[in-house]
Amino acid sequence: MKNGYRESDSFIVPEKSSNKTEVSVSEVMEGRELTKGKPTRRTICRTQCRENMRNELERIRKTAKKDKNLKFTALLHHVYNITTLREAYYSVNRDAVPGIDYETWRNYGDGLEEKLQDLSDRIKRGGYRAKPIRRVYIPKGEFQERAIGVLVLEDKIVQRAVVEVLNMIYEVDFIGFSYGFRPGRSSHNALDALYVGLGSKVSYILDADIREYFDSISHEWLIKFLEHRIGDLRVIKLIRKWLKAGIIEGSRLELNDKGTPQGGSASPLLANIYLHYVFDLWVHQWRKKRARGEVIVVRYGDDFVTGFQYKSDAELFLEDLRMRLKKFCLDLHSEKTRLIEFGRFAIERRKEHGECKPDTFNFLGFTHICGRTREGRYNVMRFTIKKRLHKKLKEIKVQLRRRMHNPVKETGKWLGSVVRGHMNYYGIAGNYRAINLFRFQIGKLWCKALRRRSQRHKITWDYMEKLIKRFIPASKILHSYPDIRNYVNTRGGSRMR
Repeated sequence: MKNGYRESDSFIVPEKSSNKTEVSVSEVMEGRELTKGKPTRRTICRTQCRENMRNELERIRKTAKKDKNLKFTALLHHVYNITTLREAYYSVNRDAVPGIDYETWRNYGDGLEEKLQDLSDRIKRGGYRAKPIRRVYIPKGEFQERAIGVLVLEDKIVQRAVVEVLNMIYEVDFIGFSYGFRPGRSSHNALDALYVGLGSKVSYILDADIREYFDSISHEWLIKFLEHRIGDLRVIKLIRKWLKAGIIEGSRLELNDKGTPQGGSASPLLANIYLHYVFDLWVHQWRKKRARGEVIVVRYGDDFVTGFQYKSDAELFLEDLRMRLKKFCLDLHSEKTRLIEFGRFAIERRKEHGECKPDTFNFLGFTHICGRTREGRYNVMRFTIKKRLHKKLKEIKVQLRRRMHNPVKETGKWLGSVVRGHMNYYGIAGNYRAINLFRFQIGKLWCKALRRRSQRHKITWDYMEKLIKRFIPASKILHSYPDIRNYVNTRGGSRMR
């Protein structure tokens, strides 16, 4: 076809020229393709829709921030917006295990726009139905397993769309000491906040653990908490469908009246909202009205650490906390909950009473220890939890046995990515010995695996050192001490308030 006035098609087919012409036929007959890098009309439309969606969500955030008591009565149209659903689809893990319908990310992508339009229509008219969740188990510790829920792809898409909208409201409501499962916050931010807090007047630490938190969330209370801010009953109805969908284990369907299975896209947000009302708001008021001294709090999901200046405050808080959690169908784990002496003056105080060193506690993969610098100043030392380090090395040993006869280059690249990922998380200031030990043990395990390939091996440690230097990155601290970094990020503001 011939291109229209001021229009540029992907391929322009020129008109047929006559045989008798004074102009060069090659000039008239020459076709012209679309300029490289020039976006198509469809791409421009998608970009504009994406920008419009972000502007609408930003307006929700500003409104929520302006009025903390406002109930939003019209939110569903943001959920079934095709752009929102498309963004949710592309944010889903492409290699995730499929749910009970065995629909994979790539299969759903065939005819994506038509499927998203159908999904949008079903959400709009109330015809969307949540499907049961398939329960699988993953290892937790040495002898325990953790139950994970595997959702069908469409439920993941709708949940991500709902989370995208609700985040605009609740991100302005959540208190500063909450770090888990929030955009723009990470476990390293929580660790930094705790490190700074432990350098204050804190003398006692309450190391608490909520027993089976995700499986104990009351549906009734959760809906009541959501209705404080969500006045759109259609969104509440969507969340009820996910909570009541049921769980399939083997060939048996279990209908649940409590809990939100781990593995869903909405589960972390719903769990955060529940603890926001049950714990965060309550402890924020408690330390203002009942505490005599300083109190710090750092929470990451259902893991939290509370620090106190006085032991009487800590004991009173623990008693009140048990009563508070019991009211909302939660309970502290008796064996994992303990009150320990920890802080700047703990070492001297325990020496005066003829006691041993202060106890340690674990938080987000690190063991926290009362220590001193070379100059004798108080310092919180943070090391990789030994059990986790040994567990990871055992897993790698098993994998190396399976990859024993793979090409050396392939195994080396895989081990390099493992060590790199380990350092990205555990490479905090003061933990150099632990990450260097991990790297060294990886090299030893690789050497043993290569020597097992043949009884007449000629692999020396000098040869292994060259392989290790080539494929495995050198140990490096990637996260500095938080004092300076946190001060810059928060302009001196508190990370625990």
